[in-house]
Amino acid sequence: MAQALARTVEKESFAALLEESLGSADSLEGTVVKGRVVAVENDMVTIDVGLKSEGRVALKEFAVAGQAPELKAGDTVEVYLERMEDKNGEAMLSREKAKREEAWALLEKSFTDQSRVTGVIFGRVKGGFTVDLSGAVAFLPGSQVDIRPVRDISPLLGTPQPFQILKMDRSRGNIVVSRRAVLEESRAEARSELVANLKEGQILQGVVKNITDYGAFVDLGGVDGLLHVTDIAWRRINHPSEALQIGQTVTVQVIRFNPETQRISLGMKQLEADPWEGVEAKYPVSAKFKGRVTNITDYGAFVELEPGIEGLVHVSEMSWTKKNVHPGKIVSTSQEVEVMVLDVDPQKRRISLGLKQCLDNPWETFTDKFGQGTELEGEVKNITEFGLFVGLPGDIDGMVHMSDLDWNKSGEEAIAEYKKGDRVKVKVLDVDVEKERISLGIKQLANDPFEAATAGLKKNEVVTCTVTQVTDGGIEVSVGEGYTGFIRKSDLSRERSEQRPERFAVGEKIDAKVTQIDRSSRRISLSIKAREMEEEKAAMAEYGSSDSGASLGDILGAALKRKQQHDE
Repeated sequence: MAQALARTVEKESFAALLEESLGSADSLEGTVVKGRVVAVENDMVTIDVGLKSEGRVALKEFAVAGQAPELKAGDTVEVYLERMEDKNGEAMLSREKAKREEAWALLEKSFTDQSRVTGVIFGRVKGGFTVDLSGAVAFLPGSQVDIRPVRDISPLLGTPQPFQILKMDRSRGNIVVSRRAVLEESRAEARSELVANLKEGQILQGVVKNITDYGAFVDLGGVDGLLHVTDIAWRRINHPSEALQIGQTVTVQVIRFNPETQRISLGMKQLEADPWEGVEAKYPVSAKFKGRVTNITDYGAFVELEPGIEGLVHVSEMSWTKKNVHPGKIVSTSQEVEVMVLDVDPQKRRISLGLKQCLDNPWETFTDKFGQGTELEGEVKNITEFGLFVGLPGDIDGMVHMSDLDWNKSGEEAIAEYKKGDRVKVKVLDVDVEKERISLGIKQLANDPFEAATAGLKKNEVVTCTVTQVTDGGIEVSVGEGYTGFIRKSDLSRERSEQRPERFAVGEKIDAKVTQIDRSSRRISLSIKAREMEEEKAAMAEYGSSDSGASLGDILGAALKRKQQHDE
């Protein structure tokens, strides 16, 4: 019976020990335990963790990011015990989960302390990248990779980088990290240091961060400065992309710095010699140079004489003959042209140039070939209310004023006889080279009939004329070779009662005195009254005056009788 009792006690003790052993083993599930590497075979590692059975773990789980695993029999490793036994009776172990558990503890502390952690970017996923944080896998959003968008992330792969933990959820196994936050913090520190030591005139190196139409933003190492397009180079630059590209390292000078707004203006051309120094000596007035057209506007064209030195050819100085033409129809961008310096203003950094001055002046050439009085033939190019424009040799126009179209017709009547495109003969009347005007005449091709008709006519001469028209204001008469004269109503008689136009008939011949010959208006003025007064004066001088007792009728009667006898 004692033996039986001893066996019972032994059984109970063994059961207790077994239960204790199994209970402690069960408590190990879900924890990290230490084990010894038994063997490394076929990419699998056999590990003894002190249980009934050994476990196996894939060799790749022992690899460090970017490096091959180095493991051999006898090494001690930490693994995560998932289950005591699987379906094959082996312990289920995981090196990755062990590393993750270990890493999570450290990461939670870093997250709480807001300290940086080191990780390696090893893969790409939708919306970002995966990062190995010493065993724990974190998500790096694409927007958190860098301060600026990164097109190629390959240089960052496999390289340890500092990160800031943004979010952690251990129950879900989620970690979100940011590399950008670390860079911005470092950038802020560098910015504060840079701004504190920044001063105008300082020369720095920077990286072109962004390019706009008006300039480029340059990263000076934590702070950005604006490099305006006009400060990139002394030569004309239409767009900053002509001289710069994003990512390019440039040397710049601080032109202006406002500590309050922290706005920084930068310049590149200030590091080079100013080409405008001594510009008056290099480009004297009236000298001719060759240059390249860099820009064309509505008011002219800019010509580069040398890098950084441009002059303006105003539209009025581009062509002798093309006056209302856009500059783009005379020259083209990048065309090489010869120009003359017209004016230099070093203070305003302006040079006025002339293009036409390097060509023959067509008005001077015309004057040399065709002097005053030369007869030419040309085409009517345009008709205006005051005359005709006629095309002349040298691609220039001359004008025939309406008063120079016809000797007898009015300007309105004469101009109506012409149309655009007519070929006409003209005579050169005058050439004004400075005003670029040529006066022409058509009527001057023939002699003035008025001059011929009035050649023998003199003022105060009494002539016989024929009435051609009777009007309320007087009568028109034909004088000499058919030229018209006019006798006003008040000049029809010395007697007021006889100053009636209706007492004259068309075709009637009368004697009248020439009172005026107006060659500009081509009119002859006559007076019967003046003739009668002259006759009266002569009669009184010959036959006596009324003061001697003779009446005016007696005097005039004697004079008329004598005149009749003389006529007979």
